[in-house]
Amino acid sequence: MSFKFPKWFIFGFSEAGFQFEMGFSSSEDTNNDWWTWVHDKDNIVSGLVSGDFPEDGPGYWHLYKQDHDLACYLGMNGARLGIEWSRIFPRQTFDVKVSVEEDVEENILSVDVNEKALEELDRLADKKALDHYRKMFEGWKNRGNTLIVNLYHWSLPIWIHDPITVRRLGPDRAPAGWLDKRTVVEFTKFSTYIAWKLGDLPDMWSTMNEPNIVYTNGYINIKSGFPPGYLNFDSALKVAKHLIEAHARAYDALKRLTSKPIGIIYATRALQTLKIDNAHKEALTRARKFETCNFLNAITFGKSQFVEDRRDLADHVDWLRVNYYTRRIIEPTKNFLGYRFAEGYGNMCIPKSISKDGRPCSDFGWEIYPEGLYNVLTELWINYKKPMIITENGIADSEDKLRPAFLTSHLLQVQKALNEEVNVRGYLHWALVDNYEWASGFKMRFGLFHIDYETKRRYLRPSALIYKEIAEHREFPLEFFPRNFLFV
Repeated sequence: MSFKFPKWFIFGFSEAGFQFEMGFSSSEDTNNDWWTWVHDKDNIVSGLVSGDFPEDGPGYWHLYKQDHDLACYLGMNGARLGIEWSRIFPRQTFDVKVSVEEDVEENILSVDVNEKALEELDRLADKKALDHYRKMFEGWKNRGNTLIVNLYHWSLPIWIHDPITVRRLGPDRAPAGWLDKRTVVEFTKFSTYIAWKLGDLPDMWSTMNEPNIVYTNGYINIKSGFPPGYLNFDSALKVAKHLIEAHARAYDALKRLTSKPIGIIYATRALQTLKIDNAHKEALTRARKFETCNFLNAITFGKSQFVEDRRDLADHVDWLRVNYYTRRIIEPTKNFLGYRFAEGYGNMCIPKSISKDGRPCSDFGWEIYPEGLYNVLTELWINYKKPMIITENGIADSEDKLRPAFLTSHLLQVQKALNEEVNVRGYLHWALVDNYEWASGFKMRFGLFHIDYETKRRYLRPSALIYKEIAEHREFPLEFFPRNFLFV
């Protein structure tokens, strides 16, 4: 007996510039907020960040041809690749004037980046970086593969966001990133410019990756190690609003230049409770709204608690890209959110342990819960009826003991969703090779290929051969599944 995927189903990988590009001399990108953040001595001494540095990373900027070879060897035909804003515009672009329409509440209703503005941006752009991205993208596309280009994956130019100064002096006395409505305008300029220069290459566009992580980890979960580590719930809500506006305004700008579908990549978790009383039901409702619905409702229906009623935001998503790693168990509490995450489940477990539900946990302490991927896909399909691609799914597993079962059990859940006519178009693994995992540095190993960071050599992990078998044949036999991972 075997399980088959449609011939059109995409198998591939995802990567983000800051996490993968650096590794060799001349590949450094020193002009963004995350570079400043992970090099800050106070952050390193306090343990907020690892002390590892991205300039010692995988080296994709130079080794992209080799990595594309590895991906094709595994039968991959799709990739989500990112562009670093700070590489293209290492200097500020505030002086490039564009037409901005706002209402009396300072909501940004439209941003018009005309030809003159594009020509001015072109004079400011780093042409070598732009040309290099074209070579990388063409290198993948010329193999006959699908290309998704993502425009923002957490890192901002330092001239837009100086997180250390924000934390020390406050957002009113520093470049404040998404707290500043000007960032919405500047992001729209950047997005328009990229579409103007590289729009012939992508098959699909994503404006941003996991915006919900930006406003939760940067302004609520400040022990996560994310910039600016500025604890303020009102700031989190303001950042969420600006990210929604930035997506919508960039969507509008891209639509003027391309007919390719435009969407967003969202961090999802299966949200559950262990009890079914009224308090737990209310906590679960609150969690679903804040964690998922408020953002996606805003760009789909033009209405949510983050933006109230905004028709200028409605119908601004052609597809959804789903990132899924684990679940979260919700418990009621009297904090400002009205809920909390239960210890011992989901991503609240001890690294390399067994969860309270008896499930293995990754090196990150994330519980393996493949059923949650099916739950997320079906819920999103019911709520939004948008085509989906899984753009991140993987496990931090340096010894490669859990990854084989992780892969097959999650792909089984994708197959289950497909059999129920959920519109899932592909599966992109995180990651092809090991990467720089933000505040955690290099110790979290997500790659199908192990990297020796000293030599940059790639070494195939056994789990990669399982991926190869499934991707090449668009099916997998049941003998791939350890019995205790068959969650059906």
